[in-house]
Amino acid sequence: MFKKEFDPALDWFTIFDIFIDLGYKGFDKDYKTKNLFIPNKKPKKSKSNPNTELTQQQKNENREMSRKRVVVENVIGGMKRFRCLVERYRNHIPFVKDILILLASGIWNFNVANRV
Repeated sequence: MFKKEFDPALDWFTIFDIFIDLGYKGFDKDYKTKNLFIPNKKPKKSKSNPNTELTQQQKNENREMSRKRVVVENVIGGMKRFRCLVERYRNHIPFVKDILILLASGIWNFNVANRV
């Protein structure tokens, strides 16, 4: 689905620092980025590697990436409060879906800007 929206043949992310989670592990193979930040994955337990803990440096790196990504995650969660982004979209007019996302993000930004 991601490749359908963002064609890998085009340079979408060449000027951006990208923070992704482990769900997008092959992102660097398909897209060129300025800097790509992926958290460190906990190694699997095996006979040759009985210790499955991350080092303290890896934990600190993951924590720093998490602090930057949580802002975006909270914005997405806030926009999902408007049910139009969560419920099934049944309209067949293609641009209406984009308008719904723009409206939800605009209302959420207005909400954040006018908090007391």
